[in-house]
Amino acid sequence: MRKANIEDYGEFAFAVLKVAAGEPVSFEVFADDFKEMERQAREIASWGKNVFVKIPVTNTLGNPSYDLIWRLSGAGVKVNVTALMTAQQARIAVDSLRGGGIVSVFAGRIADTGRDPMRTMRSVRAKIGPKNGTQLLWASTREVFNVLQAEESGCDIITLAPELIGKLDHFGRNLNEYSLDTVRQFHRDAQGLRL
Repeated sequence: MRKANIEDYGEFAFAVLKVAAGEPVSFEVFADDFKEMERQAREIASWGKNVFVKIPVTNTLGNPSYDLIWRLSGAGVKVNVTALMTAQQARIAVDSLRGGGIVSVFAGRIADTGRDPMRTMRSVRAKIGPKNGTQLLWASTREVFNVLQAEESGCDIITLAPELIGKLDHFGRNLNEYSLDTVRQFHRDAQGLRL
């Protein structure tokens, strides 16, 4: 939203909800104080039956949000616990979601640290189990191959930026043809250069 210069969160959210036409949408609280987070969460949840409220795993001081997640989910708020990066964080989040919700594990950021996120994702999937109403989300996607990894690890949801969605057309593409297309692209890009 910052990149898009959004200043009115509510106006933006209602525009998104109109486009979403009843499909699930997650909106995040932006307060750092748990009392204000709870107030914002309840207001955001009132925007529609399809709305999940994103609650970060901690505030900026590192204080865990699990008690807030427990209260909100117990009150019927659909919670999406976000910014999870360890299996331990995710396991506690799963236990805090009464009646289910979403756990968003930032697999791309885990990979940015040189760690394979698959181990964490599989561990969280095993904790969730098949039918407790909680969904596993592969967040912070970095490349199209993550779609296959998310599927292999049992994720229910994956977030994809528009530039990655556009690359899905390359799945299964003949690599020899792709190589030739790449060479042709390089050639076109070099037109007009002198040595």
